[in-house]
Amino acid sequence: MKIKYGLLSLLFVFSGTQAAYPEKPIRLIVPFAPGGNIDITARIVAPALSEGLGQQVLVDNRGGAGGRIGTELAAKAPPDGYTLLLGSSGALTMNPVFSPLKSYDPVKDFAPTSLVSIVPLILVVHPSLPAKNTKEFIALVKARPGQVMMASAGQGSTTHLTGELFQVITGATLTHVPFRGSGPATIELIGGHMQCMFDQVSTSGPYVKAGKLRAIAVAALRRSPAYPEVPTMDETGMRGFEASTYTGIFLPAATQKDVVQKVYGAVIKAVELPATKDAFSKLGSEVIKSSPEELAARIRGDLEKWRKVQQKTGIVID
Repeated sequence: MKIKYGLLSLLFVFSGTQAAYPEKPIRLIVPFAPGGNIDITARIVAPALSEGLGQQVLVDNRGGAGGRIGTELAAKAPPDGYTLLLGSSGALTMNPVFSPLKSYDPVKDFAPTSLVSIVPLILVVHPSLPAKNTKEFIALVKARPGQVMMASAGQGSTTHLTGELFQVITGATLTHVPFRGSGPATIELIGGHMQCMFDQVSTSGPYVKAGKLRAIAVAALRRSPAYPEVPTMDETGMRGFEASTYTGIFLPAATQKDVVQKVYGAVIKAVELPATKDAFSKLGSEVIKSSPEELAARIRGDLEKWRKVQQKTGIVID
């Protein structure tokens, strides 16, 4: 009886310890510098996560190497539930494919919870370009191989690689001109020095409304609520074409399932708050949620998509 009582006591203590999570503040690693969209997204979500988990969630910026440094740090963190990652599509599905440095496995090293936000890309052109839709744009580029200048936010950026995906699928040839960020690239496009760009809706959308750029199509499977008049690539004949900047919350892979589930529940509550949706809308992004299985499937699908682009183009990004 004493032995049985001792075992029951241990089980009680163990279950009590498990139920107590979280017992201390939690850090949310953001693998980018303060001030950018990913960082702002984290600072919108963190207070809501704090409320849902009952402990303060502290944003920890660990920028560098296109998100690789902070993402690797999160992958190697103790799997105790006290380190979360605001993972981004670039760091999780592009960097591992196009960079020769393989410091983490986006599928094996993380336990996904839910998607948080998404900003679709949009194909915009200078108004002087005589193309009003996707078919006309493809025809024009094929008639002028290499003559249409494509601006991007930099070598290896989502804006660059989406343009490469477009060329791989269509067989059209654009000339890529990388800039130091989306802002300078957009300025050159508005000035007529560039002819096209696959930009984030949040960046180029206002210039489309002002008539300074023409929107050809959104690189999403459904229209953007902010620009419902702009058709999707899918609608205009490029079936399944999708490219976006999205974020999700992840934990180290070995984290106990009940802890992952608790974080997942807090994430869902956070993104469903009207205040969260309103803040994201002002940022130019949309709230998006998913099951852990759906997020894992999205990561795997995007990795496969970008591997095909890498194999076709041979692009390597340091």
